[in-house]
Amino acid sequence: MKILITDYDFPDVELELALYRDAGVEVVTAQCRTEDEVIAAAKDCQGLLVQYAPVNGKVFAARPEIRIASRYGAGFDTINTADAKQHNVWVGNSPDYGVGEVATHALAMALAMLRNIAAYDRDVKQGVWHYTSAGKIQRASDMTLGIVGLGRIGKRMAHISRNVFRRVIACDPHIIDGDFPAYVERVDKEELFSQSDVVSLHTPLNDETRGMIDASVLGLMKPGSYLVNTARGGLVEIGDLLKALETRLQGAALDVLPVEPPAADAAIIRHPRVLLSPHSAFYSEVAASELRRKAAQNLIDWHRTGRPSYVVVAAQQS
Repeated sequence: MKILITDYDFPDVELELALYRDAGVEVVTAQCRTEDEVIAAAKDCQGLLVQYAPVNGKVFAARPEIRIASRYGAGFDTINTADAKQHNVWVGNSPDYGVGEVATHALAMALAMLRNIAAYDRDVKQGVWHYTSAGKIQRASDMTLGIVGLGRIGKRMAHISRNVFRRVIACDPHIIDGDFPAYVERVDKEELFSQSDVVSLHTPLNDETRGMIDASVLGLMKPGSYLVNTARGGLVEIGDLLKALETRLQGAALDVLPVEPPAADAAIIRHPRVLLSPHSAFYSEVAASELRRKAAQNLIDWHRTGRPSYVVVAAQQS
């Protein structure tokens, strides 16, 4: 078996190379940014290990020898799953590597906004020392947290937040009532956005969710409320969010953006009430290692057993 690591932003891929060496799998590495670069690098490869490179029908048609693509991460939006089904290609991911890290990061960002930590830090460093310098601060235990998407991370967010906020509500049309924890109240999307003081996004990016946080949704939010996004940048219409920050929202905390990294002159990074981190919610040393190992292992498992451990798209057995 021969595989291509299409691209990566880790310091190295020694962990992956060691796994494949022990499994007797040949590996080539690249830093592909386009479909054409993937096609050129994937000659004679049966598997792809993908981070951000686009993998779609064009790639599968040009390289019919590719039988599996595994993505670094829980999300798999860089791999076109419909095209994979059409070309009978397995798709795998690593869905449970950083659940605690992302939920903790989301809660940390929410509390940093509610307590206005960044403003206090700025003021102290500028010689201002007073508890009112950052403005009026409300009590979190009087507030409602709304969670959009109650999968692994959304559930963990609810669990670690239940004693911080007065009320935790959530919407997820793909989860049955029995999968809602007792301490989470189920509501529809309109109720969630109109009743929440803080909304935290925990959904995948797909055709259903792309751009779902737009002017119509943001217009439902309470004056003085907050938005947190540690999921996918494409969920939020940034132009609409910037307008909402001038009319309704008190703040937004974003770990992800539609374009990463953003342009140096992007309005979103200059806004004084936007808290940003560099797509780092997933990160801890342990989580990063687990992410890489599980994504890489999918290809080994497919080679040995005919299917990856973490299946997104199941191909028909040949």
